[in-house]
Amino acid sequence: MSRSKNHWPIYVIIHVLFIGVWGAVTEIPEKNGFPPTLGYVVWALTMIPAALAALKLKDWKLDFNKSAVLWGSAVGLLGAVGQLVLFFTLRIAPAYLVFPILSLTPVVTILLAVVLLHEKTGKKGWIGIMLALISIFMLSYQPAGTASASGYTWLLFTAIPLVAWGAQGCIMRFANEIMSAESLYFYMMLSSILLIPFALYMTNFDQPINWGFKGPYLSAILQSLNAFGALCLVYAFRYGKAIIIAPITTALAPVLTVTLSLVLYQTIPHPVIVAGIVLTIAAALLMGLEEASNA
Repeated sequence: MSRSKNHWPIYVIIHVLFIGVWGAVTEIPEKNGFPPTLGYVVWALTMIPAALAALKLKDWKLDFNKSAVLWGSAVGLLGAVGQLVLFFTLRIAPAYLVFPILSLTPVVTILLAVVLLHEKTGKKGWIGIMLALISIFMLSYQPAGTASASGYTWLLFTAIPLVAWGAQGCIMRFANEIMSAESLYFYMMLSSILLIPFALYMTNFDQPINWGFKGPYLSAILQSLNAFGALCLVYAFRYGKAIIIAPITTALAPVLTVTLSLVLYQTIPHPVIVAGIVLTIAAALLMGLEEASNA
């Protein structure tokens, strides 16, 4: 156990690398003719080996009481719905715009905790929220003739996983107190699997689908980064200090995503958008620190 505690920085590094890279490249299969709904199916399936690996480390001990099933499933469904909508969002907006906004999920978590759980937040939290609101307006700026996303529909779609994942974070606070992290991850996986029929129903199988390597196989490789990156975060929080881990993961993964995405797109955004990205990362860092101090 002590050796695992000493290894928490490794879990953090793997999480940041996996999630950061995943965010930048997750849309590649869709751009090669693999529908986003099927991308969701592949993502859900990649959670199975990660969940089994977690349970094996826990000696196959699964919390199976009513409360664990209920709250674990709620956390999983919120995460799965957000993930499904994210695949559609990346069809109409580049990752370097979408992921900075998604890094602001602590805004929703903090606000819900204040309103529903009657928790209090400090100066860092409120400053982060104000910076976040300003940054969203800046990220949505579309100068004439240089629009990188169509209208503002992408912003509305991005708001769905933002709210879903923010609510997920709020519920996860309670769920972590009544069940093990491994069991929570298992129910997240199970909820994601349950939404697969819905994703298949939404898929237009009459359109050409790339069933080659750049379709389901490449998607499986890329989605595995998300699945195992999330699992590493579970163990980082288990063996490390939240006050250190939360701000690092909240800020650094989106920075890596944005950087790689800009390289892949070979695009230099408008200065207003660049300033918005910087403000977003600063807001995420402040709220990550606030979340950690309340953990």
